[in-house]
Amino acid sequence: MLDLKYIRANPEKVQEGLSKRNKDISIAPILELDEKRRKLLAEVESLKALQNQKSKEVPKLKKEGKDVTELMNELKELSDKIKELDSRVKEVEDEIEKILLTIPNIPHESVPVGKDDTENVEVRRWGDVKVPDFEVKPHWEIGMSLGILDFERASKVSGSRFTFYRGLGARLERALINFMLDLHIEKHGYTEIFPPFLVARKSMIGTGQLPKFEEDAFKTTDDYFLIPTAEVPVTNYHREEILKEEDLPIKYVAYSACFRAEAGAAGKDTRGLIRQHQFNKVELVKFAKPEESYDELEKLTADAEDVLKELGLPYRVVLLCSGDLGFSSAKTYDIEVWMPSYGRYVEISSCSNFESYQARRANIRFRRKDGKLDYVHTLNGSGLAVGRTLAAILENFQQKDGTVVVPEVLRKYMGTDVIK
Repeated sequence: MLDLKYIRANPEKVQEGLSKRNKDISIAPILELDEKRRKLLAEVESLKALQNQKSKEVPKLKKEGKDVTELMNELKELSDKIKELDSRVKEVEDEIEKILLTIPNIPHESVPVGKDDTENVEVRRWGDVKVPDFEVKPHWEIGMSLGILDFERASKVSGSRFTFYRGLGARLERALINFMLDLHIEKHGYTEIFPPFLVARKSMIGTGQLPKFEEDAFKTTDDYFLIPTAEVPVTNYHREEILKEEDLPIKYVAYSACFRAEAGAAGKDTRGLIRQHQFNKVELVKFAKPEESYDELEKLTADAEDVLKELGLPYRVVLLCSGDLGFSSAKTYDIEVWMPSYGRYVEISSCSNFESYQARRANIRFRRKDGKLDYVHTLNGSGLAVGRTLAAILENFQQKDGTVVVPEVLRKYMGTDVIK
């Protein structure tokens, strides 16, 4: 969440930053509640000072043999009044926190101002988009014709937006997971974590999924949540901890299944593997010093791009404008892979710097060498979404005879160079 002290000291700057998101967000209610809180606290402190003063008179009067009944009654009234005011302060503070949890992060100054995804800025492209001399098929048709994807039986078993992977399809999914993990561990220096797929409500609040996006989450009857991304458990791995400055940056890579209700997404990319209720993803998470976090964002994005380069899949990197920025993010690069049947690039990774926004919610700090405590900056990015990568391979490496060439870096995992 945003820092209340910072909001109080820079109300115009904060309001200006939030207005760039092209949403009706006002910090006025927070400022009003904060003023009310400070007045109550001042009243409490004044009453406590009076209470201390009168308490000191009790032993003095007793020593002089005087009746202290009236004074004790006054102290009782003061104590009751202080308790009442403390309760009101707590109510106001709870209301402030409730509102703060619903206010998004402020875009970084380098983020272009724009209303929606039509105003995102392309940063770079990599790879040649090939134009085949045959009719290009979408990945779901390729997968079904090869017998490696089964959407019909998945629909029968679980409903829409689920998939059975079969044979070489299942092996390709597994190969991609292992390849991505190996690349990020061995080449990029990440530490692997295998996280729980169920988390408590506090963890979802810590990374910003709750309370804003509860309708998009799957949850159990006892208030556990199926993770929408490994970002949630891995970021919360250090919740309520104080890290050491010399250990930063900390870099984790995690495979997980991900679960999303995708509320309101009907009719948009719902065929095939692009928008599923359950999908696999390899996630990159970093904890960095504030002064180094934007350099770490560039490195994290490059690490995610490296997966596509190794696979030989053409892609582009897009800097999201303020109106398309995720709720918790201060700056985000989307990596979009070329999908021939779509005739356009499709998002396959989002790489974001949340600055101290998540760390403040999850209370993740680090101790500098001079002893000062500071909030870490958290970053994450998909490295990559596995199902979308598989879909991109099927479409970009399809052959005229209906087979699919396996990218060279995956052949040792697959045990074959062609899916047929």
